[in-house]
Amino acid sequence: MNELTDSDPASPPLATGYAGGTEAAQPEGGALFEDAHLPLRLWLRLLTCSKLIENHLGQRLKQEFGSSLPRFDLLAQLHRFPEGLRMNALSRRLMVTGGSVTGLADQLERDGLLQRQPVEGDRRATLLRLTPVGRQRFEAMAREHEQWVSALFEHVLPAERQSLYKALGRLREGLQPPVKPPPRSSG
Repeated sequence: MNELTDSDPASPPLATGYAGGTEAAQPEGGALFEDAHLPLRLWLRLLTCSKLIENHLGQRLKQEFGSSLPRFDLLAQLHRFPEGLRMNALSRRLMVTGGSVTGLADQLERDGLLQRQPVEGDRRATLLRLTPVGRQRFEAMAREHEQWVSALFEHVLPAERQSLYKALGRLREGLQPPVKPPPRSSG
């Protein structure tokens, strides 16, 4: 067992001896010291939890709705924008390639859940919008999805959820690229 996984059997394996630390980094009472490898351990824990949650939600979506997490995510973005989204904006929001969006859009259009519309004034652009059936289907999935996510967090105390939410928010802020100042005018 690798000490970086914090004895978590679901954590991704690393090369033996990579971190060089020991389980002694955990004093009595379970609190972790800020050891040299804690950031790496946190990253692995986040990665593992994220993957386990995604797998669980993907399985439930497939079992209950015959859908997938990528299809759900695309529908969720379109639900947030009833006026529709251009395909390039959708790929940026989903952080996937345009080809991935095109493939999912093709499937969802065949299923009658979304429609494509040309963008007036831009022959190359396409706007995607939910159909009424797509909106109803997504809303049914979203209600179940929220219950599944809530159930996954039941064993985490409410105060711990709040702390985790705040800490991850600070992490996300630190990961955002810095805002570049506007260029100075030479005048």
